Amino acid sequence: MLITMKAAATGQLLLMLMVCSLHAVTCTTTGDLADRLSLLEFKKAISLDPQQALASWNDSTHFCSWEGVRCRTRSNRVTNLDLGNKGLVGQISPSLGNLTFLKHLSLATIRFSGQIPASLGQLRRLQTLYLSNNTLQGVIPTFGNCSNLEKLWLNGNNLLGGFPDLPLGLKQLELLYNNLSGTIPPSLANITTLEMLQLSFNNIEGNIPDEFAKFPELQALGASINHLAGSFPQAILNLSTLVSFRIAGNHLSGELPPGLGTSLPNLQYLAMDTNFFHGHIPSSLANASGLANIDMSSNNFTGAVPSSIGKLRNLYWLNLELNKLKARNSQDWEFLYSLGNCTKLQRLSLSYNQLEGHVPTSLGNLSSELHTLLLGYNQLSGGFPSGVANLRNLIQFGLPGNQFTGKVPEWLETIKSLQLLDLANNNFTGFIPSSLSNLSQLSYLQLKYNKFEGRLPASIGNLQNLRVCTFSNNFLHGGVPKEMFGIPSILYIDLSANHLHGQLPYEVGNAKALVHLNLSSNMLFGDIPTTIANCENLEYIGLQHNSFGGSIPITLDNISGLQTLNLSHNNLIGSIPMSLSNLRYLEQLDLSFNNISGEVPMKGIFSNKTAVHIDGNPGLCGGPLELHLVACHVMPVNSSKQRRHSIIQKVVIPLSSILLVAIVITVMLVWRGKQKRNLLSLPSFSRKFPKVSYNDLARATCGFSASNLIGKGTYSSVYKGELFQGRTLVAIKVFRLETRGAQKSFIAECNALQKVRHRNLVPIVTACSSIDSSGNDFKALVYEFMAQGDLHELLYSTRYDGNTSTRIHITMAHG
Repeated sequence: MLITMKAAATGQLLLMLMVCSLHAVTCTTTGDLADRLSLLEFKKAISLDPQQALASWNDSTHFCSWEGVRCRTRSNRVTNLDLGNKGLVGQISPSLGNLTFLKHLSLATIRFSGQIPASLGQLRRLQTLYLSNNTLQGVIPTFGNCSNLEKLWLNGNNLLGGFPDLPLGLKQLELLYNNLSGTIPPSLANITTLEMLQLSFNNIEGNIPDEFAKFPELQALGASINHLAGSFPQAILNLSTLVSFRIAGNHLSGELPPGLGTSLPNLQYLAMDTNFFHGHIPSSLANASGLANIDMSSNNFTGAVPSSIGKLRNLYWLNLELNKLKARNSQDWEFLYSLGNCTKLQRLSLSYNQLEGHVPTSLGNLSSELHTLLLGYNQLSGGFPSGVANLRNLIQFGLPGNQFTGKVPEWLETIKSLQLLDLANNNFTGFIPSSLSNLSQLSYLQLKYNKFEGRLPASIGNLQNLRVCTFSNNFLHGGVPKEMFGIPSILYIDLSANHLHGQLPYEVGNAKALVHLNLSSNMLFGDIPTTIANCENLEYIGLQHNSFGGSIPITLDNISGLQTLNLSHNNLIGSIPMSLSNLRYLEQLDLSFNNISGEVPMKGIFSNKTAVHIDGNPGLCGGPLELHLVACHVMPVNSSKQRRHSIIQKVVIPLSSILLVAIVITVMLVWRGKQKRNLLSLPSFSRKFPKVSYNDLARATCGFSASNLIGKGTYSSVYKGELFQGRTLVAIKVFRLETRGAQKSFIAECNALQKVRHRNLVPIVTACSSIDSSGNDFKALVYEFMAQGDLHELLYSTRYDGNTSTRIHITMAHG
């Protein structure tokens, strides 16, 4: 058997010599040929080479000239193989274990899968092995025989199991972002040369072993996002060389050692957030004078922030949010004054603590380099912090969840770099400053849950980088500015729970990137624009609790990713579009409490009774049995004849009667005008009429809602309403000026009212010529409300018979 294997190997080498000779390539030694063969075997395991990184790996050139390959000058033995970031797809061939002179192997950030070949653990000359950011699986093989290995980077894979056998000369071990389990072995402390140990983002349990106190050279220790438990690891206090210490996202608890900063004088990065530590923050942190990054957020720290923190002149990031820190008096706030000495400070977060009272003016003494200031969800009060005016380089500024009052200052526009402004959940009043539209970099604007009033400024459309804006739960009125939908980057709009009225602009369809639209609980009316279907990225539409009329747009199925549609508590009519059943991602549909009628679709979301809400629409029928609706009436075969007969009875005959009566009325009015001109009063419109605005009439009619509509004509619609704080019941005749002839009709009626007054004519209260919430012309006449109905009702209601002479008598009586 052994003779056979040697013969096969000899034959393979002879074949390689022939290839080298044929292509004039120098192949002089057995080792030389073995390296070439190993590289070719590696190439065979590659299934995809998008960057053509291995295009040069052919017989026309010596393998030492192939891309990524480096050799020893004298012996042509491969020492380096670097194909990192080349996009290769495949598996790592075990043949690389035959490259016995290999010192550096980098296959990082590719797309290798499978397991790490155990043969790599036999490369005695290997010094660096970079296999990071692949999709390698399985357990880590032993590398104990790689006596020269100094750097082993395996982070960003899917490796399992515990810690492997490692060489004693290792300096850097990176295993973060894997699925390693078990506990940290105390034997790691035997690698006294270790300088960097990164174990974050695994499933490691237990605690850091006490044996770690033996590390004489350790500079970086990371074990964040694991399942470590117990108290603060005391072994750390012996690691005076430590520069970076990260144990965030574990289950550690207890108090921090009071001498933490004294024991770790070289510390620059400290991350212990998202644990269960409690007690006071040690003032000794100031003794680690090089500290630049401190993250102690999401714990249970209490007391005041130590004022000694201002001694950290290199500090650029201080995160103390989500604790129970307090500041009630000037002494407690001393830390803020001392932070003025930290001239490199860029990020400061004190959100979600128990800070109270007014923000000290010393806030304005913070570093001019500060770009993030977060003070949300405390118990802060008073007016807008004036010190912010000095922080001209702020990018993120948040005060949400406090008790601030007063107006938002106009000078905020001077902070030109601002990208995030969060003032939600306070008691700010007054108008939304139009100057905010000058913050051209603003991408996140949150003003919800305050007491802002007035109109939403149309200039908000100038914020061309805006992605999120929330103005919900304020006292805003006026219309929805169409300019808002012209912002190309807008993703999230929430204007709910205000007093907005008018129609939803058809320009809503311009917001192509919009994902979330919430306009609920306002006084919006009119039809839902069909252009809303142009917002193909919408996932949430909330238009509930308004006065929208018309039918549901049938084009909503264009919004293929829609997940929630709420149109409840409106005045919608018509049927449910069958197209809604085509929305495959729709999870919640609420059409309840409208005037929708007809058959309910059977498919799609309608088959899920818990996801569909359609109660409050008595005209609905059919649908899936689970909805428990009445069956739809089936029209009989001869229904078309009955329908024609019904139309003749209900439409043609009444119209003929109306025409006859109209002729009689005209004749009688002309005759009476000539014969009894002396009985008519001829007043002018010079008497004083009360002034009313479009907004007054909109409020009087609940946004001209369909429930207040009492009549329609060719050029106008008549609404019942209450004016002057409910003291006067009126009929408001609104002219549809978009209809040809409506303008002339309004003028003609005004002229007639100037010339005619009669005891049987409804008295005029006032007139309105203005613009509506969308900037369009608006004209209306306001009459006293006639409780008995109009002439048409009197003539054609069931209270009177169809006798024509009787109706003419009624007409004469009302002449």
